[in-house]
Formats: sequence, C-alpha cells, structure tokens
Amino acid sequence: MIGRLRGIILEKQPPQVLLETNGVGYEMQLPMTCFYALPAIGQEIIIFTHFVIREDAQLLFGFIHRQERLLFRELIKVNGVGPKLALAILSGMSAQQFVSAVERQEINALIKLPGVGKKTAERLVVEMKDRFKVLSSDLFAPHVSGEMCNNNIEKEFKMNDPEKEAVAALVTLGYKPQEASRMVHKVASADADCEMLIRAALRVAL
Repeated sequence: MIGRLRGIILEKQPPQVLLETNGVGYEMQLPMTCFYALPAIGQEIIIFTHFVIREDAQLLFGFIHRQERLLFRELIKVNGVGPKLALAILSGMSAQQFVSAVERQEINALIKLPGVGKKTAERLVVEMKDRFKVLSSDLFAPHVSGEMCNNNIEKEFKMNDPEKEAVAALVTLGYKPQEASRMVHKVASADADCEMLIRAALRVAL
C-alpha cells in the first residue's frame, strides 16, 4: 500500500497531478478541495495517498490532509459509493462541510453533488452519521500541513484553453458533458484560469 509520497509537482491538470519522487513519476487524482491547496509546479509537497487495485487499472488518490483521506476511505465503504463518486463528493464539499451536511441531514445539499441521487444521499446520512460518532474527533482535529518548499524546477503550467480544461475536469468528477459545459459557461470570464473556473462552477452547483 502506498500511503504517503513526498516529491516535486511536475504537472497539474485538474483533478490529476504528476508527482516525482526519487525519479519516479506518480499520477494521482485529488478532490478539487485538495487540488486548490497545491503549491505551484516545481515545489515540493507531502501528499497522503490511497491506492486502489482493480482488474483493469491501478489508481492512486491523493489528499493534502490525513482527515480527507480518512473520510474518503469511509465513503468508499458505503454501499454504492466507489472511489470516483467519493472523489466527486469531496470535490464539491470539504471534509468538514460534508460532515456538517450529514449531521444536519441536509439531503438537498448532498443531492446537488454529481452522481448522488436521493437514495444515495439518504444512505450516506444513515451510514455515515453513526461512523462520525467515532471519527469526528479525527476529522475535526487540527490539520497537519504537508511540508512544502520552493524549488523553481519548472515554470508554472499554463492551460491552453481554461474553459475546455475546466469542463474536462468536471466530467472526470462525474458531471455529464452538457451539464459541465453549462456550469463553466455560467461562470466564465476572460481572466479566469482553469482552477478558478472549476471552483466557481462547483460553488454555483451547490
């Protein structure tokens, strides 16, 4: 199991990151709430990871804080929630926002997340609420920040078409292409980069 990586960010293309560690490049997907917190390309960071092995693929998911990984691991234990849906949930809400929504039984807020229907939202509330009684202290513990240092190894990666990149990222997170395009178009502006568009689109969706 790969549980933690320390390395240099080589590429950032939401929601995917390429991290070089000891000469090896690891591709991983991060929830957008974690992606926003990444330093610039060429800088060092510690990322907590969860490794998934399937018959057709080996997938690596990354998180800035242990609490986010903990919640991800609990989410994929819920019936009907796989890694992709868990990633989408934590992209639309921070770990603490999700915990709050579950504890307050805010079904309507959960339904707005991609791939979460009413039955799934109700299941999340029922199954996760009991787990939070045990996990809440861990989830709300102060974050232990990963170590970061400035290394000007590469210039900041620039998207050729921020809107197309943002739409592609939202589709990866579970939104339908037409819905993703509509969300990005609604918040598009001339000076917005890909990350800004995704952040605004997810905020509008909720």
